[in-house]
Amino acid sequence: MSPPANNSTDDLIEALAEIEHEQWMHWSQAVAPKVLTGIVDNWRSSWVDYAELTEELKEADRVWARKVVMLLRKRKLIL
Repeated sequence: MSPPANNSTDDLIEALAEIEHEQWMHWSQAVAPKVLTGIVDNWRSSWVDYAELTEELKEADRVWARKVVMLLRKRKLIL
């Protein structure tokens, strides 16, 4: 069981989720010319700032952010 989240952890998760989204946009735009048009068409709607994403898409980025936080806690780099 993971420790309860606090405002500091929530802020970190949100910041990491935003970076995750930026990383995904960079990658997806780089590979877009090699990907089927239908897939790229679906991606285009997500090529926006993190703040403009739906809560569902933000949560998908938060999942990866929480994994980073869990790794940092496991390595005792953060509380």
